[in-house]
Amino acid sequence: MPSIRDLKKDVNFVLGDIIEAVYIWEAGSGNKESEEGTVIIDEAIEVYDNLMDKINQKKIEDTKAHFKSIRTELEEKATKLVEQLNSLEA
Repeated sequence: MPSIRDLKKDVNFVLGDIIEAVYIWEAGSGNKESEEGTVIIDEAIEVYDNLMDKINQKKIEDTKAHFKSIRTELEEKATKLVEQLNSLEA
């Protein structure tokens, strides 16, 4: 079973990369601090906070299922955020 530390790193890296991609898009399009970019960044930060809260829960009956659901949620939310980012570039 992967460690909690690895899961935290995955959450941090995935959502950090999405935020960085928004900044790169804004710089490349000359649209600094765009409203669309800000919405994606805010959502990424909210997802980060929610997932970290779930990871740090102490009283869990089935830890394996709990962390698997967190990883699945990370994948779903990250995919949604990337789709939003890609719609900006279109």
